[in-house]
Amino acid sequence: MRLMKPLVTTSLALILSTALYAGDLPKESRVPGGIAVVPLSGIVSASAPKADFRGNRVMVVSATGTAYENQTRWLAVVGIPLKAKSAQKLVISAGGEKYPFTIEDKEYKAQYLTIKNKKHVNPDPEQVKRWRREKAEMVGAFKHWDPIAQPPVTFALPAKGPFSSPFGLKRFFNKQPRNPHSGLDIAAPLGAPITAPASGTVLTTGNYFFNGNTVIMDHGQGLTTMYCHMSRIDVKPGDKLKTGDTLGLIGKTGRVTGPHLHWSVSLNNVRVDPILFLNN
Repeated sequence: MRLMKPLVTTSLALILSTALYAGDLPKESRVPGGIAVVPLSGIVSASAPKADFRGNRVMVVSATGTAYENQTRWLAVVGIPLKAKSAQKLVISAGGEKYPFTIEDKEYKAQYLTIKNKKHVNPDPEQVKRWRREKAEMVGAFKHWDPIAQPPVTFALPAKGPFSSPFGLKRFFNKQPRNPHSGLDIAAPLGAPITAPASGTVLTTGNYFFNGNTVIMDHGQGLTTMYCHMSRIDVKPGDKLKTGDTLGLIGKTGRVTGPHLHWSVSLNNVRVDPILFLNN
């Protein structure tokens, strides 16, 4: 198979992705913590090419349209790290070719929280060991790859309530700087239901030091979702769920200031803004 050099410019890529695939993909936002939809121009094949970004496999979906002369073409749907620098040129590798794209700047607000449990701000050595074990387990789930052809990429909200902390906040716990907020917090009453935002499979469940009672779901092609601080977990690893199925109940376990759901969306092992996936 002969591969052509990628010729699609950033502006043309945006036009094509918007015109042909609006409603079938998450909203594109080429900023830190956002999503880039990158046409893999020049690759014409019956099967999806393997694409990689910073050592992680990337979601690739197919589409047809007159702009591509009714031939099947492929789009890489890429999660952009929150720590990526603005105006940075990022590169996807696919089919032996390089597909560069650039990102814009985005300034996230700061949030200052007071945590009563001091161990959740400055854990002791044993708690740090526990956190590292749990982090490895979570990263293993985020890297899980299910090669389904067309994963669900638009979500319903997993809980009912106002957004109490948006994605990307620069966080300070007891005036100490910590990693940016990697999810969306939904404020809801203790014991309110948490439901699956799309079809998928439960990868792992557990009680984690910072996240409390947690569920991680797989939706295919490196797209996973995580639900934290639950009071009760009603699913187990391997369960196949549909949109609206119950995962558990709202709680205040782990590092929290009150009952809420912390909802994370991960794409190619990168936490991205869940708002970009909402279907309304």
